[in-house]
Amino acid sequence: MAALCENSVNLGAKQASFTATDCAMTKTETPAGTTPAIVPFSRVRLEELLKKRFFYAPAFSIYGGVAGLYDYGPPGCALQANILGLWRQHFVLEEQMLEVDTTVMTPHDVLKTSGHVDRFTDYMVKDLKTGDFFRADHLVEAALERRLEEPKISADERAECESILAQIDGYGQEDLQRLLHRFQPRSDAGNELSPVVKFNLMFGTDIGPTGQLKGFLRPETAQGQFTNFKRLLDYNNDRMPFASAQIGRAFRNEISPRSGLLRVREFTMAEIEHYVHPLRKQHSRFHEVAHISLNFLSASVQQDGSAQLVNLPIGAAVATGLVNNETLGYYLARVALFLWKIGIDPQRVRFRQHMKNEMAHYASDCWDAEIKSSYGWIECVGCADRACFDLSNHSAVTGERLVARERLATPVTETIRKLEINKKDIGITYKALAKDICCALESCAEETEQKRIVESMSVVLKNGTVVNLAPGMVKLVESTVTRHVDEYIPSVIEPSFGIGRIMYSLLEHCFWGRPDDEQRSVLSFPACVAPTKALLAPLSPHDSFRPFLAQVVNCLRSSPTPLAFTVDESSTSIGKRYARNDEIGVPFAITVDFQTVQDRTVTLRERDSCQQCRVPIDSIANVLADLIEGRAAWNEVVVRFGLFSAQITDKSD
Repeated sequence: MAALCENSVNLGAKQASFTATDCAMTKTETPAGTTPAIVPFSRVRLEELLKKRFFYAPAFSIYGGVAGLYDYGPPGCALQANILGLWRQHFVLEEQMLEVDTTVMTPHDVLKTSGHVDRFTDYMVKDLKTGDFFRADHLVEAALERRLEEPKISADERAECESILAQIDGYGQEDLQRLLHRFQPRSDAGNELSPVVKFNLMFGTDIGPTGQLKGFLRPETAQGQFTNFKRLLDYNNDRMPFASAQIGRAFRNEISPRSGLLRVREFTMAEIEHYVHPLRKQHSRFHEVAHISLNFLSASVQQDGSAQLVNLPIGAAVATGLVNNETLGYYLARVALFLWKIGIDPQRVRFRQHMKNEMAHYASDCWDAEIKSSYGWIECVGCADRACFDLSNHSAVTGERLVARERLATPVTETIRKLEINKKDIGITYKALAKDICCALESCAEETEQKRIVESMSVVLKNGTVVNLAPGMVKLVESTVTRHVDEYIPSVIEPSFGIGRIMYSLLEHCFWGRPDDEQRSVLSFPACVAPTKALLAPLSPHDSFRPFLAQVVNCLRSSPTPLAFTVDESSTSIGKRYARNDEIGVPFAITVDFQTVQDRTVTLRERDSCQQCRVPIDSIANVLADLIEGRAAWNEVVVRFGLFSAQITDKSD
């Protein structure tokens, strides 16, 4: 709790003037009291750097590659691991969540029940000559953006184009077909396109040698958590509310993967499922984050054809009904704090509410944390109130009672209606089918469905078969009961993180060039997520440096705080070694030099400001650990040890 309050205070000034800004220019990090340098952002230069330093690369490239599949190299792998480590610390550990690791392979019936088989679709069109496929909404967006760049566009047409773009996420198949017909976009090759069709994004697979059991590679990690709800509730000693969490791979068969890590076919997700009473969605820690202001883009504003943001404290957003409930609001604030902590620019984060016609089939309210990069606003975290959809459906199909129970302070007497099933007549009439019919009737908990069964005298079995019942086999019976226990199917609040998208956004936000030499690129990762924390280098290959270099290595290795460091003893100049480590975001450099030989101090250099201090060898590991863990800021180290500029040279030279 204290950690959350501290983060909120530290970030308050950062997000006080929280507005959307153009990311065409990037502000460098500079020492306090100096003027920030502004240099043009170049995506081409960033991509060249990421490729050169092997942050990530197209998979199987020596075979020509496969669109939408990427391999992470050493710095990319370490960066992702550090982001996930902070995610676990920020959410799983601080919130005492129950972490699970469920299977990637998912049976067809599970995803049929969840709605993914029928609804997990995008709209696509086909190049009629080449056979290439494209996302219909992406083609419309590209056509409108090209139109907006034309100098002779009228004010009315500009306003209309901007209005369509603001609502594009909510358009269905017919709307997209109408827009394609009107704006006549072409494929990349300039060819005509087919009509808009639906495409299911899941990868299908066969399970087992016979291929009779159909399945999919999971499109999300949520379903494995829902199907384990009873075990999780039992592990939590039947206490509600609680949250489960999972980090793992997910797969989506994207129609036309592009934009690097932003739209891929295999990716890492981190998902939380917070289970709460459907009528009591307050959060015990909401008061800790109520003051945090976020940028909101509401559904009503989008439906009016606008993208105007409103900046509100999350407490006010929940109080006015803009955000559905406290638990959802709590997670929106916690998501923002996490993104800011890892280095995402607060001025380029907004929370966009889903419009009714784009809302997921399970959601009663949904907000996307969108991050602005050179590709525009990109959804990186989805925060949805999934209501009782998932647990209700899995319970209905399997017959498992996925419910929570809480003892009532005062017993409640009420009249209920339930199905009375004549199992004897059903058994005599339907024989082998009798068990399936009774299971379907017993699992029916919704009153509207019970009425439908009695009125139509028919029931739908698990396999979809409709069975007609004879009069008297089932009827609705009223009874008065006194309840001492409140039994309910929990609602679920779900924050879902696309780690690759967050990582790419972070790379853009942290990338800049030195004002005095723009060819010297820098990645200004916060120390907590930097792939490598420190460079250790001798000033030159001088023999006198070797024993001191070994002493520093031993200090860093024996530190209680893990310190990922690299040693560079090459004959390249120290300036060039600094520069190539700045490129991969190493925040600190330790240099053993001639003064080290005299007084056992080393030079500690800070990446962004290039400032240096002299630190005793015996203290260097603790100083680094304090900087990386956030217990000390660089300016505090400067105050403690003083700035250093003069370099002692070898007297024998």
